[in-house]
Amino acid sequence: MFAMNENAFIATPALMILRIILFLVFNFGALAIGGLATGAGVPSEWYQQLEKAPWTPPGWVFGFAWTTIMLCFSVYMAVLWPKVENRDLLLGLYALQWVLNVAWNPLFFNLHLTTVALVVIVALTALVAYFLLRYWQMLGTWSLLIVPYAVWMFIATSLNAYIVLKN
Repeated sequence: MFAMNENAFIATPALMILRIILFLVFNFGALAIGGLATGAGVPSEWYQQLEKAPWTPPGWVFGFAWTTIMLCFSVYMAVLWPKVENRDLLLGLYALQWVLNVAWNPLFFNLHLTTVALVVIVALTALVAYFLLRYWQMLGTWSLLIVPYAVWMFIATSLNAYIVLKN
């Protein structure tokens, strides 16, 4: 084998593109699984009868928001990956984020466990905020890529909390 500077190896454009593609697959895979686990979802009679927050956006906003979030988060993770010393921790945090993201849909829409879903979304929001704050200094302006995720999680958490409180 030959010795190679690891930083040079992980910083090549081809590896960056590969990382972005992998994170895109995992992130959009999570959305797809969550979508399949949503069942009837928003058009369902159960959801339509809920008292929802006055600031609940129209349905198309959710698709646009999640597409934007996952595109940005994929690049964020691809940029973060080579800079982090403890990749096991980063992978564990990412996996936890993935599981929480996927778990929310069936809890909320299929099982109608709105309070349990609220606990999950609060944990996810805290985790996304942790990513933002923990790695901000390391990534600098690249950290702006996770801001849409953090903002959306605060909005989504407030929507879930409103449903729990009013229904």
